[in-house]
Amino acid sequence: MRVFVTGASGHIGSAVIPELLQAGHEVVGLARSDASAAAVTNLGAAVHRGDLDDLDGLREAASTADGVIHLAFNHDAIRTGDFEAAAAGDLAAIHALAEPLAGTDKALVGTSGTAMLARLGLDRAGTEEDVIDGGYRIDAENTVIALADRGVRSSVVRLPPVVHSSLDKHGFVPTLIAGARAAGRSGYMGDGANRWPAGHTVDAARLYRLALEDAPAGSRLHAVGDDGIPLRQIAEAIARHLGVPAASIPAEEAEAQFGWLASFVAVDNPASSVHTQQLLDWKPTHPGLIADLDEGHYFATT
Repeated sequence: MRVFVTGASGHIGSAVIPELLQAGHEVVGLARSDASAAAVTNLGAAVHRGDLDDLDGLREAASTADGVIHLAFNHDAIRTGDFEAAAAGDLAAIHALAEPLAGTDKALVGTSGTAMLARLGLDRAGTEEDVIDGGYRIDAENTVIALADRGVRSSVVRLPPVVHSSLDKHGFVPTLIAGARAAGRSGYMGDGANRWPAGHTVDAARLYRLALEDAPAGSRLHAVGDDGIPLRQIAEAIARHLGVPAASIPAEEAEAQFGWLASFVAVDNPASSVHTQQLLDWKPTHPGLIADLDEGHYFATT
């Protein structure tokens, strides 16, 4: 299968491409810079130069593919607070990618997150069947799912807030570690009992491949290995490795401690992947978050 992958040189993409190639697929990766193009080439994939704003280029690449995995998102806009522009750009890219796939029954695998389920105020772990009508990034998920009615074998992988491995350089865990190093303490909010689900990058990559190959149209999938780890436990693991205390952070100091994570750090977001495991015979096999932290790669300095 010829597969077009956006976000090909990123954290998840750098695991998805080897996973696809090892399964015998041909991969074309979107690259917006020379550095990204070099990274995609080094992974063994062909390069399509462009970005999410190049809608004609996205249509062209999708039209020559047997399936699409959409990983890219304008995270630079997120970090500057331009959430609306990032979401609008993502929706436009999804529509462009979907246009040549309509009526073909080819696969389009989109990306969302379990974190949005926190808005439902559930008293249990969120599941793949939990759906929100609309909202930031939720509109993109729902748009991908709705493509099933247009003859696209669409599915969405919901990533947990923490996707961890040695490939993770800019996610939640590196942000927590950087804040702990700078502050001399590893933080959590309140009593730290709020839970974050987590999943290993390589397990997530395998799920993307399985979704591409076999997910029924309209499937929502959870790339979750750990259903929910109390934030205090994560903070304490980081504290052990840095040799600093773990501490509850006052609300007025949250931004200084957690940076762009400050608005999310106290969210309770347990999530289950039972349905995904049953549907696609997918099982997380790599270390959980605490074991991965204890391997030490997150704390190596150069």
